[in-house]
Amino acid sequence: MLTFVNMVTAVTGGTVQLNTKISKDDTTPIVMVIPGLTSDSTSPYLKHLAFNIAKHGWNVVVGNHRGLGGTSITSDCFYNAGWTEDARVIINYLRQEYPEAPLYVVGTSIGANVLVKYLGEDGENVPIAGAVAICSPWDLLIGDRFINRKLRQKVYDRALTIGLQGYAQLHQPQYSRLADWEGIKKSRSIRDFDNYATCIVGKFETVDTYYRRCSSASYVSKVSVPLLCVSALDDPVCTREAIPWDECRANKNIVLATTQHGGHLAFFEGITAKNLWWVRATVEFLSVLHSSPHVHHPKKILETGHHSLPDSSIDQGPFVNVGGDGLVAAVGSEHTTNNSEEDTHNLQNQNASLSEHASEPKTAIIPETAQHSNQPESGVSNLSPASSSPVKRRLNELISRHSNLSIWLLAYIAITTSWPVVGSIIKMFYGRKIRNAPMSAGINR
Repeated sequence: MLTFVNMVTAVTGGTVQLNTKISKDDTTPIVMVIPGLTSDSTSPYLKHLAFNIAKHGWNVVVGNHRGLGGTSITSDCFYNAGWTEDARVIINYLRQEYPEAPLYVVGTSIGANVLVKYLGEDGENVPIAGAVAICSPWDLLIGDRFINRKLRQKVYDRALTIGLQGYAQLHQPQYSRLADWEGIKKSRSIRDFDNYATCIVGKFETVDTYYRRCSSASYVSKVSVPLLCVSALDDPVCTREAIPWDECRANKNIVLATTQHGGHLAFFEGITAKNLWWVRATVEFLSVLHSSPHVHHPKKILETGHHSLPDSSIDQGPFVNVGGDGLVAAVGSEHTTNNSEEDTHNLQNQNASLSEHASEPKTAIIPETAQHSNQPESGVSNLSPASSSPVKRRLNELISRHSNLSIWLLAYIAITTSWPVVGSIIKMFYGRKIRNAPMSAGINR
């Protein structure tokens, strides 16, 4: 499903349905967002991103993963960490429908992995002007080893697994028929879920095979559009060990910004934590890129269709997910072309300050040439509970229930990590009162 801010579109069965008033010759930039694992257009951080982009007069599209955002699965195909075909279909459609509007793409978490993999697969032929990848896991095999290393990571692993089980519960008829339903219910980790669900549905031989084939780190060298990558070195989910430092440094199209702190999709600003720094950095980067001569100009628009890797013996099933100790096997991509260096060398220099001072928030730059499009009258009507079908309302209730459980798990993490400090303060306060009590009693007598 594909959701506009104040507009709604849907992708079902390879076709796209659109309900919008944007004219085909509109030149207002469009930003497409690829959400993270089990996230959709209703997630608070995506709403925050969409709001800040829309404030600049740009149009925003959120491409919900299959089966999320209140939609049902209509085929035997499910998304995964390396499934790029849905993003490709949506991007090509937007490019064809609005050829005059510059198109940018932002990916978060798993969505960032999907984005970078897509950029590497299609090389210079991608019909977008620039992209931003936030908190990408980069190497899924290294990430799998990392998330099982310590208790803190295991708690996050469990919380994410509950979210995946909630997603599977929404589509039990398909999973019961295609995968190991009993194994899905007993899963205690992401790896368990991938073993009993993702690998079976996606026709991957093993979990490690799935992780190797779907990791975006192998595709970094093929990225041919301006790309900002933001990662926090203290990310509790996506480890710094997986960041392809040398590959990003060798590709002059990529600006890699790493901060000491920020967590996973956090980067909160201020005492009230009402703003996210990465959102401001994203808007600033896209604004500067849009007003610069270094925007990528696509050479052609690819026909939408199945995109497969050469010599792939695994991804040939009827319902295909396209696709050691921390070592990731490289995957060839012969159809891509060499990176363009002339148009992107100056871009990296202009944005070097963003990489060097990533932890210092800046004021977003708003291009004067940004144009406002006509806003539709109806708004996002099909996301309203009152106008949704009973099936969609039930799906939303289930999603909310599992989201609340994940929130309680995260609250438990916050309490357990902060209790030593709080306990020390309480002990110091009451210890002082006890010491002063006899003295006060003697004075009273």
